[in-house]
This record gives sequence, C-alpha cells and structure tokens, in this order.
Amino acid sequence: MSVTTVLMLMGGRSSEHDVSLVSARGVTAALDPSAFEVISVLIGTDGTWTRDGAEVMLATSGGRPVLVSLDDGAAAAVDVVFPVLHGPFGEDGAVQGLCEMVGVPYVGAGVAASAIAMDKATFKTIAIQRGLPVADAVIVTHASWNDAAPTTRAAVAAMGFPVFVKPARLGSSVGISRVTAPADLDEAVSLALAYDDKILIEKGITGREVEVGVLDRGTLVVSPPGEISYAAEWYDYATKYEAGRAELHIPADLPADITARLQEAARTAYEAVGCHGMARVDCFVTATGDVVVSEINTIPGFTPTSAYPSLMAAAGVDYPQLVARLVEAALERAAHERSLRR
Repeated sequence: MSVTTVLMLMGGRSSEHDVSLVSARGVTAALDPSAFEVISVLIGTDGTWTRDGAEVMLATSGGRPVLVSLDDGAAAAVDVVFPVLHGPFGEDGAVQGLCEMVGVPYVGAGVAASAIAMDKATFKTIAIQRGLPVADAVIVTHASWNDAAPTTRAAVAAMGFPVFVKPARLGSSVGISRVTAPADLDEAVSLALAYDDKILIEKGITGREVEVGVLDRGTLVVSPPGEISYAAEWYDYATKYEAGRAELHIPADLPADITARLQEAARTAYEAVGCHGMARVDCFVTATGDVVVSEINTIPGFTPTSAYPSLMAAAGVDYPQLVARLVEAALERAAHERSLRR
C-alpha cells in the first residue's frame, strides 16, 4: 500500500492563527498513518514557514512539488497540501494560488472560489444572482466612509437597527460589532476598517442560527442542519471558542420543509461559488420560517468537535473518513485538471 505525503499547513498570518493550530492538530491526528505521512509546516504570523523550527519553502524541483529546507537545501517530496488555514492568506485564494503555481494538489476550493467565499460582499452579490435570500447590507470602504458618510448613515438608518458591522474578508467574528443605535456606528466602522479596507454594514436578522455542511464524494453530500444555541447577545468570538458557551444541536428541530430549503440553499451556494471538496454554509431561520443565507466557509473549523466535522458525522461520514476523502478529492481534481488541454 502506497503512502501519500500530506503537507499540513497551519497557523497563518491572519488573526485566526490560533484557531488554525487547533484545527490542524485534529486533522493530523485523524489521518491514518498507514496511508498518510504528514509533514507539518507552521506559517508564523509574520509569514515565515518553518518545519520543526527550520525555515522551509514550497517549490518545484524536477517537475515535482517539494518542501525545501532553507538551512541545508534538503527537499522532501509532497503529494498533496492540506491548508488548514482560516482567514486572509490561507482561505482567500492566496495559498491556493501558490499551490497552483508549484503544481501541487491541494484540499478544498480553488483560487477563485476561495476568494469569492472569503469576501462576504462578493458572495452576497453572487448569492443574489442565484436567487438566494440574504440580509440587506451596505458596502463601505475607507474612501466611501470618509467621502460619503452621511449618505451611508442614511442608508443604514433605512435598513433599521440593529446592524452588524463586519470586515468583508475575515472570519471567526473578528472585528465584528453589533450596533443598536446610530451613535455607535462610527466606532464600529472604525474597528472593522482596522481589519479590512472593505466592510459590510448588514441588517441584523432575528432568528435561529443554523449551519449546513457540504462534502464532495463524487456526488454532493449535504448534512442535516445543525442549530447553534448560546446565551450571549450574539455569536461573537468568545462565544464561538470558549468551552461551554455554545452548543450545536444536530439535527436542528425544524419542520421537514425548512430542513429541505436549508439543504437546497447550501447546495446552491456551494455550486454558485464553485467550491470543491467541502464547505459550511451558515444561515438563519426567522420566526416566519424564512431561510436567510449568511455566508459560506471553504475551510471551516476542523477540530473533532467543530461544527463541520460534527455535521458530516451526522450525514454518515466520520472524522477519519472525512479527512481521508478530502485528500482523495484533491488528488482526483488534480488528475482531472492535468487531463485538460490548456
């Protein structure tokens, strides 16, 4: 039995660095050592790549992807990259582009799909084009806020409060504020703009927060929806990551027709963005039974107890099967793309 060498990328330059480390440890532990050899590389917050403390780089040598030591030039062959990276410089198409240049297969969505999914404003535009229901929002940049703040405030007032002010290209609720009054808008905008040059001011949706997992197994496997419950005012960073502050209930206690609409919305979002391998689609269900799509995550949290693995387990795919399938899907996609006449 041949062994597949998996380059596990973890950490990263984004504010979600620590979340990535926990996810990567879970994935590494789940990969069967008789089938996979894992090479772990830590990407520091300064962008430095290290393996066991020594600096390394991903390159091509003799037409094969290799991990090269910058200390002694030793090279280790790499079969596939598993980028367990969240946020900018990892989930946004940057690392995916590097893998494409080097010619190494990689787990998850491609360059364009990663960039689209990471950008909440762009995803919202595509979702609307595909007929998916989304929350109203105003897109703001540094320039537009400085030049047209009164117009923006008027548009926000027309949506009504509360609103959520969020960086367009970040995750894990970093830089997000819930704003209940006009007087607090400037501070929230300043905070979000400190993380990203493009932000959204989005109408707050009152409803149940539900997540759906999607996995490509040749055909798409769409999980039962899971509902998040918590006691906090909203699903902020602390509520997401501090133990015991939130619970995921799978399957969500919802009527069959709403469950079906959630699953169809997740499938549509996945296909509209052009995802590959996996995604987690986050939605709301309002008191009137309306489904509202919030966002799509192409590299969702990946600890054994994270939402995405839990959702896929409810769909009949356990954690070891899940990570193995994702590696297989990456290799299959690479083989298909090599067959294309380009």
